Amino acid sequence: MVRLIDDSALTASSVVANSTMNRGRGLRGVNSYTRELGFDPAAWLREHGGAAPGWLDLCSGEGRALVEAAAALPAGAELTGVDLLGPLVPPPVPPAVPPAGARLRLVTAALADWAPERSYQLITCVHGLHYLGDQLGAITRAASWLSPDGRFAAHFDPESVRRPDGSGAGRAVLAALRAAGVEYRPRRHLLLLDGGRPVALPFEYAGADPSAGPNWTGQPAVGSYYRRAVVPRGRAES
Repeated sequence: MVRLIDDSALTASSVVANSTMNRGRGLRGVNSYTRELGFDPAAWLREHGGAAPGWLDLCSGEGRALVEAAAALPAGAELTGVDLLGPLVPPPVPPAVPPAGARLRLVTAALADWAPERSYQLITCVHGLHYLGDQLGAITRAASWLSPDGRFAAHFDPESVRRPDGSGAGRAVLAALRAAGVEYRPRRHLLLLDGGRPVALPFEYAGADPSAGPNWTGQPAVGSYYRRAVVPRGRAES
């Protein structure tokens, strides 16, 4: 029987405090957001973000992609990165960014304890869900922070979600995500949601297993355990 822990204990585990995954990834190039997501976040925002685009990057590591994007986006853009460890060294400020240009904010916080004060046109989580306990909770919260014309993109491993008895829950979870309007692209292990909306999933978080072992990236990851949500009487289960 797997011993599950809550998210407070999980944040102190060595797996979550991973010092390599996503920390130095930039905006473009070989090791980049553009390569991992299949689209350039800054270019997407220039096309879809309007006069004051907003990009929220969850599990942002050093925030290098955001720093680079700040130089490519118009004045009034707001870029926010949230990471449990935050930048380990102060990120360089691109000299091309004028004082009145894009606003960049890097927040050091546990994602479960943080919420934004605004909606965003783009929300990303590049290889970050692998280190969260309640991955589905993070997905539903991000969907609620997305603007009506925005995009949410996050890497997701269906093998990482399991039932309390240890059996895989990936197929059921993907079916529920698709029913809620979330697309899954298996080649990239990528979830995509275009258009902010309430996303309700019929699962209750049961706890996390930090000893789940490596996922498809080769890095140690967290196993997330869920039970079917209790459906109130008089309502059919989805």
